[in-house]
Amino acid sequence: MSEAELNLVKEFYSGLIQGLNQAIVGQSEIKRFTILSLFAEGNVLLEGMPGLGKTVTVKTLAKLLGLDFKRVQFTPDLMPSDILGSEVLENLTDGSKRLVFKEGPIFTNFLLADEINRASPKTQSALLEAMEEKQVSVHGVSRPLPSPFFVVATQNPIELEGTYPLPEAQLDRFLVKLVVRPPSEDELIEIILQETSGDKIEIQPIVSREESEKILFLAKKLIREVVISEKLLKVISRIVTSLNPQSPKAIDPAKKYIRHGPGPRASLAIAKIAKGLALSEGRIYVTLEDVREALTPTLRHRLILSFEGEAEGIDSDLIINEIKSF
Repeated sequence: MSEAELNLVKEFYSGLIQGLNQAIVGQSEIKRFTILSLFAEGNVLLEGMPGLGKTVTVKTLAKLLGLDFKRVQFTPDLMPSDILGSEVLENLTDGSKRLVFKEGPIFTNFLLADEINRASPKTQSALLEAMEEKQVSVHGVSRPLPSPFFVVATQNPIELEGTYPLPEAQLDRFLVKLVVRPPSEDELIEIILQETSGDKIEIQPIVSREESEKILFLAKKLIREVVISEKLLKVISRIVTSLNPQSPKAIDPAKKYIRHGPGPRASLAIAKIAKGLALSEGRIYVTLEDVREALTPTLRHRLILSFEGEAEGIDSDLIINEIKSF
């Protein structure tokens, strides 16, 4: 990689952060890790109360990049075909008929899967192939999705009656899980002033669609080339191993409060986000601080609490914070 390429991606990242800051007050962690997940070809799970700017964040990011955005509200009666699309019978001018595939909303660059835990497991699983393979299969035919393809799914932590919690295998498909916190008092004041001033902020793309596609491709390439030392790889391996209750090297909180720990995808996620953090600062190498910063968003949804952990109200973030001193 060249210095010019590093600077280009660093400036591109800074431009996206500045653009998001125009539309969303606070939520710096959400902005940062959403962009880094996009660079690393991952998908994001957002958890937070309604009205905290989850939709605005994703929509604004797509607009800054000049890319397509679609939102799907997940409900219990939503069917896989409502997302993927289906074949319909079309009347031709000569009076004959033919089957034509009508694309569903998944054929976009940015897909916001709103309240994904309200849909049935069958509909949730329709996203799996799309998230992993960047394609969908309808009636036995594989259809490629647009590039880039980026999924942000949201969960509402309240009103859990009648919902279908994502299974461990599907949670593992998300590169990061980000928790959207309520704004502080000062941020609330800024939000009120911004929304009631009458001056509507018009978000404009920072680059053309063609340029954003090229820079995103470059960012994905550079993330793979960022150097991570053998020492840090051992740190990542030790952390993941210590959070598995079945491991002889498991820490006491893992043995007591965790039913299932993180797997190999967790190690890859930590490395990818750590590399993305280095790239966002124009560095070609990962530091220990990058690894520590990557732990919480990449591990919090991969720690499945035991009955005892749930009964005592243990937060997976607390266990992760304890492991950061490794």
